[in-house]
Amino acid sequence: MAYKDLRIALRKAFPLTMPVMTGYLVLGAAFGMLMDSIGYNWFWTFVASLTTYAGSMQFVAVSLLAAGAGPLNVAVMTLMVNARHIFYGISMLGKFEGLGEIRGYLIFGLTDETFSVLSANEVPEGVDKRSFLLAVTLLDHIYWISGSVAGNLLGSALQINTHGLEFVLTALFTVIFIDQWRMKTSRLPALIGVVTSVAALLLFGPGHFIIPALFMILIAVAAGRKLLDRERSELI
Repeated sequence: MAYKDLRIALRKAFPLTMPVMTGYLVLGAAFGMLMDSIGYNWFWTFVASLTTYAGSMQFVAVSLLAAGAGPLNVAVMTLMVNARHIFYGISMLGKFEGLGEIRGYLIFGLTDETFSVLSANEVPEGVDKRSFLLAVTLLDHIYWISGSVAGNLLGSALQINTHGLEFVLTALFTVIFIDQWRMKTSRLPALIGVVTSVAALLLFGPGHFIIPALFMILIAVAAGRKLLDRERSELI
């Protein structure tokens, strides 16, 4: 991959990732402050965001670290929290096919927000596909790391009360949902997600509904695939 191609891709990808940048700087800062509140400095915050890079799980990890949880508990919790990545990760296999050495990083960096940007936007004209996919993923990763380190340093300097900061992750997901709802595309997938999630919440309770909801969404989307394809073709 040529440096020039990546530079062009970064310039084209930046405007598309600006909403993610806004959210990740705030979210990352909240994570960094929480890390500072349990005694981890900016270096460990940087390492966590560089190597783990799983927003919601990083917030959960703060509680696990504070409680001194064992490796088995951490592994099970990580699987439960990030199980949703399996479902939308599968849908990106075709787009990531044949990308060579960067494919591993693209899979690693496929967060909810990065998936949203990559699935909602086509590769700009005149931009290399590999460079564009890498640029979006890399920019989002940099936003998260920058926000988390800055938040840790800020929290250490100002001793900010971190109570309630974990809610910013829920707020970002809500904003993304509203933004996609307002787009002139099919709203049926969103309705399926809302209805099945509420049903799973009522059936399994707030502590165990995420994975059942994901399976219910998968079944509903598979069953209604013809309807979804037809509706999508009418909107194009």
